[in-house]
Formats: sequence, C-alpha cells, structure tokens
Amino acid sequence: MNTEVIKKELISKGTYTYDDLVAIMRILRGKDGCPWDMEQTHKSIRNNLLEEAYEAVEGIDNSDPKIMREELGDLLLQIVFHSVIAEENNEFTDTEVITEICEKLIIRHPHIFADTQVSGTGDVLKNWDKIKYETKGMKSAADIMGGVSGALPALVRAQKLKKRSEKLKSAGGTSEIVFSEEEKAMGEIGKRLFDLAAEARAMGIDAEEALELYNKAFLKANSEKSL
Repeated sequence: MNTEVIKKELISKGTYTYDDLVAIMRILRGKDGCPWDMEQTHKSIRNNLLEEAYEAVEGIDNSDPKIMREELGDLLLQIVFHSVIAEENNEFTDTEVITEICEKLIIRHPHIFADTQVSGTGDVLKNWDKIKYETKGMKSAADIMGGVSGALPALVRAQKLKKRSEKLKSAGGTSEIVFSEEEKAMGEIGKRLFDLAAEARAMGIDAEEALELYNKAFLKANSEKSL
C-alpha cells in the first residue's frame, strides 16, 4: 500500500494497535522519513531502552497507572524501534521476537502446556531453571555463572551471581580472589558490597531496592535541613 495512504489512515484513527506502531516506525525510518529516526542504530538507542525501563519501574513504585501506561508505551516503542532496525539489517523481525518469547513461555511452563505435575511455586521455579539450562546448553559452572548479564546493575548482578553459585550442587567454596595492589582497596569495598548483597538475598531482600529505600530516606532527611 502507498505510504501516503497509510499515513492518512493512521492520522484518522482513534485507537491504535501494535501493528500500527510498527507501521509508524517503518514510516519514520523509511524514505523521506524523520532524519533523527533514520540515523539511529541498536547502539545509539541502547541507553534509551534502559531509561524507559527505569521510568516504567518508577510508575510501578509510585502505584501510578497513568505513568505506567505512558512509560510502558515508551518501552514498547524501544522494542519496536530495535525490531525495525533489525529487520532492515536482515537480523530478525518483530514476528520472530514475539514467536521466540511465546515458544519460551510454552516450553518453560510444562505444568500448563504439558503433563508435568507441580506442587507449588518452588517446583515451577526449579523446572524453569532446569529447562533454561537445557535449552541454552548450559552444562558447566562457567556456562551457568556466565549466563548472568554483565549489563545488570552491580547489586542486582551480585545477588544473581550468588543465587547461581548456590544452585551449583557440586561447587565447593569460592576460590580465593586476589587483587593487584592498584585494585586492592576497590576490591575490598567490592567484597563488602557483594557480601551485603548476599546477606540481603538470604533475608529475601532486594539489595537494589534496599539501597534505593535508604537513598530516598537520606534525600528527605537532608532536604529538610536549612542552609
């Protein structure tokens, strides 16, 4: 269909669908599209994806449906943006993105889509990890530990690394960690932070949320001081 016709149809709509969002992004990226949108790459909008995710989380934390709705839309835009860029580069399509997550949900819920029996959430999570390791070919400790994304915030990553290490049945104690003289002071602080994150995890506390709770309390306490 002619781009101008599609534009007119989009302008006249009152309610939009996922397909409309994809169509808009293709127009923005296409011939005679928006100069800024046309220049973007996966890497150039990398941080946008993170920022929109954090802003959506802020809406959740504030129990604000209006902000959540807006920011989830912005987050969905980033997903579509990357999918359209990938389509142009012959990397993958939005349909493949959706297909992969649908297949993953079906495979990792055998108690719903197959005949596996579970007695509660514990069994569900155990099966999820087992299936995840099998489908991703994770067979060694290096595979399992290396599967924790390096892009995660450090406290979140620390808790995930600790969790993974506890699941390695045959693993012994942690090998001695040695830092160079230049790294020693930073490494010791890092160890203390890691141990605190591990302690929080043992208590069922999200370390990132705990630090943010204190950040907010600190901000409030210091904002009330007079100059």
